[in-house]
Formats: sequence, structure tokens, C-alpha cells
Amino acid sequence: MTHHAPLVIDIAGTSLTKLDRQRLKHPLVGGMILFARNWSSREQLTALCRDIKKVRADLLICVDHEGGRVQRFKTDGFTHLPAMRALGEMWMREPAATVSAKKAGPLDATNAATATGYVLGAELRACGVDLSFTPVLDLDYGESSVIGDRSFARDPRVVSLLAKSLMHGLHKSGMGNCGKHFPGHGFVKADSHTDIPVDKRSLKAILADDAAPYRWLNTVTSSVMPAHVIYPKVDARPAGFSSTWLNDVLRGQLGFTGAIFSDDLSMAGARLIDGKQVSYTEAAMAALNAGCDLVLLCNQSLPGAEGGGKALDALIEGLTEAQLKGQWQALDASEARRRALLPTTPALAWDALMVHPDYMQAMDWIA
Repeated sequence: MTHHAPLVIDIAGTSLTKLDRQRLKHPLVGGMILFARNWSSREQLTALCRDIKKVRADLLICVDHEGGRVQRFKTDGFTHLPAMRALGEMWMREPAATVSAKKAGPLDATNAATATGYVLGAELRACGVDLSFTPVLDLDYGESSVIGDRSFARDPRVVSLLAKSLMHGLHKSGMGNCGKHFPGHGFVKADSHTDIPVDKRSLKAILADDAAPYRWLNTVTSSVMPAHVIYPKVDARPAGFSSTWLNDVLRGQLGFTGAIFSDDLSMAGARLIDGKQVSYTEAAMAALNAGCDLVLLCNQSLPGAEGGGKALDALIEGLTEAQLKGQWQALDASEARRRALLPTTPALAWDALMVHPDYMQAMDWIA
């Protein structure tokens, strides 16, 4: 039986408890996602990440840290990064005639995006974080409140070039990336955290527009996160539970070869599959069997969340039993894709980063 650790879970506090360590040691747990509640200072975050790696060096430490309103760590020296829309707006402004003038136009915007990616990745890596779930590749139709200014622009070409520039900056810092939310969450108004959005467009229309960045960026994208959105003209299931979307379209037609993460299984869009309420274990199996390599279950370690972590234990036990029964089968490629997201170069320590020429140059573009 192939070993693979597909579960990415969370913890409640700013340090590891005995129970946290026990869960993170489980062979099916491959990573941990951090939230603002896991932060009090850079020193504390660095110590927490160090402790996680002591439990298991191969655990992937992740965070949603995009810039703008989705940035988990904002104090104690962390740079306030711009929302991605600010980079799209820079792209649209008329380029200035001299280098000393205000930054504007497509080429300045791509430079600013690379600088943003570098600062984002380098600051996180200095504290021990391995991967941020960024960039958002959704198009800005002006309809989705949950996407909004997290999107670079409406034009998929602008989105792709700015995202590629941001990915270049992340890569320069030694961090991978995660394009989200495949094949596109920007067209629908509903928020998949609380509802089940439905996008009634045809596959042809989606491939020509929203999904185009995934094809154009298939050589530089480390991982992808599908949307908890149903596209009924393609499949009755949300994209993250659809083999049609993940295997036939994303891997087959668009040529993606990296890791696929499910979005958070606790979101409303993940709890109803084929018209039926499902458990976290059933949702995880559906995602893995559809083609996801890793599945996230977030915010279930909190004291008020289904008994303070009982949902996490139930998922770990349920997936263990399902594997023993042959209800899902780990693939060699899945574990290789997970491990490929772990940084392979040493990170600069915070104080060294602050005076590094690349960092200081990048800050000039963000300021």
C-alpha cells in the first residue's frame, strides 16, 4: 500500500498541545494551516513552526496570506501587502515618462507583483512557514464579495501575467504557490463559505475566460485549489469533487502537473455532494477519489467547533478506516506532489532579510 499524507489540519492556539502533537504525528496528516489566532508575535510564530517541524520535518506548514484583507500576520514587522486589485490598477494606469515618476503601466505592475511575491514569501519563510495559498486567479466581474479586490483584474491575460510575476517573486524567496479557485469563483455572487454557488455557463465559455490562466501558467504553478462551485453544464458536483474538472480538464486539457488541494471541507459548499449532506470523511474521500492530492479541514480545533477537535479526530479515524477498506487509494504521485511543495533552499533569518539587497529593492516597489 502506497503511503501518502493527504490531510492538512489546524490547531487552536499559539503553541502545540499534547493532542496537537498526537494528531500531527498521524501518518495521514501531511500538513498544517495557520490562522491569525495562531499568531501573537514573530518570535512566537517562529517557535511554533520550529516545534511543528520537530514533530515531523516533512509536515507542510501553510497559510492564507495573499495581501489586502486576506493576510494573517500584519504586525511585529510584517509588511502590509497590497490587495491584488492594486496591482491590476497599476497595470491600467498610463505609464510615466521618467523613472522617477509614480509607478504605472503594465511593466511597472509586473515588477511590483514580483516584489510583492518576494516580500510575501521571504517574510513567511523567515518565520518557518512553507507555503502560502496565493495567488488568486479568479477574474473580477464585480459580482463576488468573497473575491472582490483579491482578484488582479477582469482580463485573464492581465491576471495571468501579474500572477506569473508574483509567482516569480515567491519562487525567488524559495516558496511555491497555489492558484485558486479553479476553474473560477469570480462569476458567481454566492460565497461558498456559507452557500453553494452555481455557475451555469458552458465549459467552452469558462475555458475561454476564467480557466485560461491555468493553461497559460501550467509550467509555473506549484499547486491549485478548486472552487466549491457547481458548474452544472459540466458536472453536478462542485469542481473540487469532480473527476471531470480535476482529471479531464485541469490535468488533461490544461496540462497541470502539480498538487491539487481541496478547499476547506468545513465550508458549506463542501458539505453537500450529489444533493446529500455528507460527513467530513465522506467529503475527504470524494475529493481524494476525484483527483485531489490533499484535503483541508479548517477551524475544527477550536473549543466551540464540534467538541473542540472531535471533527479532526473523526476525519483521521474515518480516512484510516476507509483506506484499510480500499475506499480510497493513495497514489505515488500524490505524495511526491506534496513533498515537492516543501522549500528546498535555506530561508534567510528575519534580521538578515531586512538588510538583504533583494528585500530592500522589493520594498521600494511596494511602498
